[in-house]
Amino acid sequence: MTAPIPTLAGLSGIAEERDLILCDVWGVLHDGQKAHVAAGEALIRFRALPGPRRRRVVLVSNAPRPGDGVGRILDRFGVPREAYDAILTSGDLTRELIAARPGAQIRHLGPERDLGVFKDLDITLVPEGEADLVVCTGLFDDRAETPDDYRDELTRLATRGLTMICANPDLVVESGNRLIPCAGLLAAAYADLGGAVVYAGKPHRPVYEAALAVAASLDGGPPDDKGRVIAIGDAIRTDIAGASAFGIASLLVARGIHAEELGVTADHHTLGDIAEWLGRQAVHPDAVIERLVW
Repeated sequence: MTAPIPTLAGLSGIAEERDLILCDVWGVLHDGQKAHVAAGEALIRFRALPGPRRRRVVLVSNAPRPGDGVGRILDRFGVPREAYDAILTSGDLTRELIAARPGAQIRHLGPERDLGVFKDLDITLVPEGEADLVVCTGLFDDRAETPDDYRDELTRLATRGLTMICANPDLVVESGNRLIPCAGLLAAAYADLGGAVVYAGKPHRPVYEAALAVAASLDGGPPDDKGRVIAIGDAIRTDIAGASAFGIASLLVARGIHAEELGVTADHHTLGDIAEWLGRQAVHPDAVIERLVW
């Protein structure tokens, strides 16, 4: 029989066992509109813990924009800078993938707010028919569109054999009390049509390798022992699956994109019995917490 997955009252219950937290952003530190104040406070308290190795927090986000842009968004939402040491995004990895193809003619699928991912790169943004590479950062209008609105274009691009770089592998994210579709849905539809997709971000291994390298660079020492690292996030498919595949522990924040499934909606404020739901998942977290708190 599989051992039950513990439910934590707060991060303090496991903090002493960890030197590095790889923390998701959307759904954990904010809801797309405002900060979760207690989450920021919990990370500040973790970073202040004494120990032989300085405690570090690297925010690892599937945001399709560079980390400095995410930092400005966190400032606006009220997430304190003292809560983290560095930010690594799928947008940062996307820029590296694009830079490896100088002179690329790119069809960009996504809103204008994501254009920063192309800043100062040797590329040209072109219409669909002139492209030799597709970069998907999301839907043009994620409040009104669905992947079905893109099926004709995706079919044409796949028929031409173009590779798509998916700059945000998330399927959906939480915004207030709504779930907003992300680039991962378009990438999945493209793959179903036979298109080749390269993913930047969680749950894929390169983002975790890069995050450990970022953490090591902060102190100029070797990478952290994986046994002292934990990933925190609200998505089974990306945060928990990625941590499991990389060989690090994970903590699932229940009141995020899985809130309805887990019974922590506005009408039900406690976790209750989630064993059945967890048992049906392909991967499992090492622990569950309702919200990230200390």
